[in-house]
Amino acid sequence: MTKKLLLQTLPRLGLLNLARVAWYRLGVRLGTNAATRLPATSVIGPFFHACETSHIGGKPRRGWVEYREAFGLAGDPIGPECLDWYVSCLSGARSSGALPWFQLPDYDVAIGDIKGIWEASRFDWVLSLAQHAAMGSDESLQRLNEWLADWFHCNRPYQGPNWKCGQEASIRVMHLLMAAYLLEQVELPLQGLVDAVEVHLKRIAPTMLYAVGQDNNHGTSEAAALFMGGTWLARQGRAVGVRYGAQGRKWLAERASRLIMPDGSFSQYSVNYHRVMLDTYSWVELWRRMLDEPAFHSSLYDRLKLATDWLANMVVSPDGDAPNLGANDGARLIPLTDTDYRDFRPSVQLATVIFHGASAYLAPGAYDLPLAWLGVAKPDVSHDARSTRDYPDGGFCLIRTADAAVLFRFPVFRFRPSQCDLLHVDLWTSGLNLLRDAGTYSYNSGDQWQDYFGSTEAHNTLQFDDRDQMPRLSRFLYGAWPKVCHRVPLHEQGGVWCCEAGFRDWRGAEHIRALSFQSGLLRVEDVIKGFRSHATLRWRLAPGEWVLTDSGVQGALGKVDIRAVDASIQLRLVEGQESRYYSHRQAVPVLEAIVRKECTIISEIRF
Repeated sequence: MTKKLLLQTLPRLGLLNLARVAWYRLGVRLGTNAATRLPATSVIGPFFHACETSHIGGKPRRGWVEYREAFGLAGDPIGPECLDWYVSCLSGARSSGALPWFQLPDYDVAIGDIKGIWEASRFDWVLSLAQHAAMGSDESLQRLNEWLADWFHCNRPYQGPNWKCGQEASIRVMHLLMAAYLLEQVELPLQGLVDAVEVHLKRIAPTMLYAVGQDNNHGTSEAAALFMGGTWLARQGRAVGVRYGAQGRKWLAERASRLIMPDGSFSQYSVNYHRVMLDTYSWVELWRRMLDEPAFHSSLYDRLKLATDWLANMVVSPDGDAPNLGANDGARLIPLTDTDYRDFRPSVQLATVIFHGASAYLAPGAYDLPLAWLGVAKPDVSHDARSTRDYPDGGFCLIRTADAAVLFRFPVFRFRPSQCDLLHVDLWTSGLNLLRDAGTYSYNSGDQWQDYFGSTEAHNTLQFDDRDQMPRLSRFLYGAWPKVCHRVPLHEQGGVWCCEAGFRDWRGAEHIRALSFQSGLLRVEDVIKGFRSHATLRWRLAPGEWVLTDSGVQGALGKVDIRAVDASIQLRLVEGQESRYYSHRQAVPVLEAIVRKECTIISEIRF
């Protein structure tokens, strides 16, 4: 069955993408891909000299200067001593780093999640130290040069785990160039910095087609590094930069056209990966303007305006938070503020100013700091993208009122889904995520958590016969993507917002969900049939004191009542898990309602 489903699913990834990935893997295996034949070289500092004038743009970050960070969370205090670049901040295990990148396994049980090693090598600390150096801190400049020298000494180009991923190399390039801007060294850089960028682009360019074949932000990140680094190298007299810059420009335009859908949704169906993509293009456009490179075609800017508005609309909390939607690897590409990782407003503000020429938030706030650090004037005109609307290309309905919001997810898959979140509902009221998504936790945490966080069980929807809505075929691939078999677009009816959607899964079970939303009340009607033994409805609740009642649960945060039409129902309050930050999880209460026959289940959530 798995082989059959795999054969049915692979064509939906795109035959050209499959060919790109197969060609890459064959080239790596045979040693014919240029990335496997790069000669070892040395990169020697210093990389940055003192900034001639103190930067007065904004307040520098404390992260990576006073304390370590990992996946958006503060860690232990930090000193001037260089880091151990091969120790995982998750498992504490250490990689030897002695082999060429392509000879290392994709998943090493002894190391655990490789992102624990990659985290420090994303160079977030480069930006923090550059900010402090730009404010006149000689100590920060010294530490910046010493750490970079140590990194290149310990991570000889193209050897070890930190050279394994083209996207990780691309993030380093973007952060090095941003530091050059912060320290006013774009025009007259030191030789060490030029060499550092070039060795990275040599690693990125030969595997660009593999990145494109993923149809995700690998392609946008790597194209951005090639465009920015290539155009800059050309200005430093490195002829190879012309080719890299042209390659990056080509794919930046193509990826925006393909991966950003007409309603502004992004191919990965993820709030955080949407932010990574949008930050990438924001930095690319600022860099293009700084270097006075030709503008992109207007169609690219049109798509980026839509993508900006999508993310702005998803910010449903006064503190800048958004639904925990889709996969999330803990990335934040432009960490120029100490705002919380889950505060999406700095990215929304930056993109709105760049692509709309207006401010998403007129009142002053910490979300303005990236503008100040990057030398972008804040417009005094407003562009407010918040609205109640359908996203038919991405598969979302978003209902907003003055103090509440509902997100409804339905299956429209032009690109591969990363979680079993079909017909999931998120509810926010006064900034509180009352009904919530479990998140991601980790991409390599062992089968128990690997399967749980992306599963149907981890979402506010129906699960049939204890199986997922889609079968998992590999670590990052689900099969049997369903299509919407019933849909009523979002509409207002007598002051009540309504929408409906439904699907039939790979084993014939059918789920049709209808939502109606008004002040203080969310009503959800689920029509289910075609399952064999039982179906389980789950409402994943905000942490708090909840008491099980005869009809549901109640507490200080609200009340949930559930009843089944023409069927008996079993209710129970259990413990689930959620992850709001990568590699961190906590317990949450979950209301489960179990039925054993086809029926209609009605849930009323009052808040």
